[in-house]
Amino acid sequence: MHNVPRNGNLLGHLFESLVVQSVRVYAQAAEARIYHMRTMGERHEVDIIVERADGRFLGMEVRLASTITDADVAHLKWLKTKAGNDMLDAVVINTGQYAYRRKDGIAVVPAALFGP
Repeated sequence: MHNVPRNGNLLGHLFESLVVQSVRVYAQAAEARIYHMRTMGERHEVDIIVERADGRFLGMEVRLASTITDADVAHLKWLKTKAGNDMLDAVVINTGQYAYRRKDGIAVVPAALFGP
């Protein structure tokens, strides 16, 4: 049997990779580019930035969780304060059952809604 690393982060990294792959396909079809954003010193990080040709963008976090907490959206809120109107929307992709918009305006979308 193969020695497979088993730690708490492995499934999270695999889930994030799957979501990034899906977002990349949709972004390319819309002629947008995707990035990962991390500040110097790693104080702030946003999993996915989808940028249009005009420079305006969507910020996305990926969480292997069915419920989203304030801590899960902290970096998106920080980015919104820095980017202002250049940030079109903020989204958290998760494993929940329902899509909804939080009271703070951040959208929560289950990865299961991505599809053909």
